[in-house]
Amino acid sequence: MTSSPPADDLPLVETSEVDSRLASVVYDLSSQVQAAMEGMLNKISEIDQNAVGVMEEIEKSKASALERKKALEEEKERVEKAAYTVLDLFSRRDTI
Repeated sequence: MTSSPPADDLPLVETSEVDSRLASVVYDLSSQVQAAMEGMLNKISEIDQNAVGVMEEIEKSKASALERKKALEEEKERVEKAAYTVLDLFSRRDTI
């Protein structure tokens, strides 16, 4: 059975050295997190800009669709009037 070396045999590590190592690890991790957050903020900004463009295109498409619908409704009314006129002419001709 192996046992741990006695505490007196373990190398002593200075507290300041441990603190320095921990500070270095925390600083590196903090730098990585900051870089990742900056990257995410850039992506969010890019997404927001693209979303604005998409919304503008949707609004243009809606306006275009409404204009087209109005034009089609006007054309439908003209065709219906013409059809009723023709039907009226035929019905008058039959009564003569």
